[in-house]
Amino acid sequence: MESARTRGGALLLMVAVVVVALNQRPAVVGVAPVLGALRADTGLSSALAGLLTSLPVLCFGAFAPVAPRVARRVGLETAVAASLVLLVAGTALRLLSPVAVLYAGTVVAGGAIAVANVLVPAYVKREFARPGLPMGLYSAALNVGAALAAGLTVPVGAALGLDWRGALAVWGALAVLGLAVWLPVAGTGRDDRGAPAAPGGSWGLLRHATARQATIYLGLQSIQFYGLSAWLPTLLADEGLPVEAGGALLAVATVAGAVGAFVAPTLAGALQQRHRGQRSLVAAVVAGYLVGLAGLLLAPTTGTVVWVVLFGVAQGGGFALGLTLVVLRSATPLTAARLGGVAQCLGYLFAALGPVVLGALHDLTGGWSWSLGLLLALLVPLAWSGWGAARDVVLPEPSRA
Repeated sequence: MESARTRGGALLLMVAVVVVALNQRPAVVGVAPVLGALRADTGLSSALAGLLTSLPVLCFGAFAPVAPRVARRVGLETAVAASLVLLVAGTALRLLSPVAVLYAGTVVAGGAIAVANVLVPAYVKREFARPGLPMGLYSAALNVGAALAAGLTVPVGAALGLDWRGALAVWGALAVLGLAVWLPVAGTGRDDRGAPAAPGGSWGLLRHATARQATIYLGLQSIQFYGLSAWLPTLLADEGLPVEAGGALLAVATVAGAVGAFVAPTLAGALQQRHRGQRSLVAAVVAGYLVGLAGLLLAPTTGTVVWVVLFGVAQGGGFALGLTLVVLRSATPLTAARLGGVAQCLGYLFAALGPVVLGALHDLTGGWSWSLGLLLALLVPLAWSGWGAARDVVLPEPSRA
């Protein structure tokens, strides 16, 4: 626990967590700025191109329940390190020409990220007695990594003379850096101080309304993020803005998201210390989404930066709050890993529909009004589920099946 570490040791561990978090979004978000070049090169439809951004999210869901079982076998530290190795491999596969291999590399990278998605918050729960600040740094780093991918994928590729495949593969270097930082700090030894056991009773958590609401909230929140992130540059280009401007505005949204991602868990932890729920934070997230999405729908080229910043703060704060609620509603790291696996499995599988459905609606209607209208309508169940998950309760440890 935090008390057993020196102040310097705890700081180094936070740095390691942040560097790992930086790697958990570029493989997904980096595709959006190159979708135009990708479609021109491969001839993929909007729906199939959107699948490249939703496929990792499917992997986040499919592999999430496996993560606690892997960690039980090899330890949390080693499981996270292995996820970085697989991320490098998946990123490298994208260099190969066949379209099928492009999708295969995306699956490998998505599976790798899924492991870290579940286990890093559980690791934070285990190592820090007050997880609010570490979760804030972790969540902010997720958004910073996404911002780097959104804003730098095209410029870096152009500067290095790379096509869209090479531009995506560059992010493998960040994963190598993450591995180099993680191994010396976290180690590779199996640690029995609460490492997640096989999730025999994980699905039993869904008997509790709070667990169901946390799962629904995470899924609906992720639809907002992955759906609009996949198509925002294209949406703005269709409204007359340059493609480069669309990628830059996506980067602005993710940078703004980093602010929300840091603030929301930090405030959530402070509220938890005072035995208060996090409903006020849920209300703020929904309000930010409402204004940002409505602005993009009604006046996409007027005040665009304002709408994008509001959406970014909402998505960063909302997603980070969802991860933090999993940690705060759990009594132990084991429960956090189990609830995280279940919530991310169902939530991400649901969220993976976002880019595909939004792309299909665009193909059917020839515009983006219906897609944005759908995202606005989904704010109603998002608010309901978040309101329930933000209650000041703690889930019991599930019994083994």
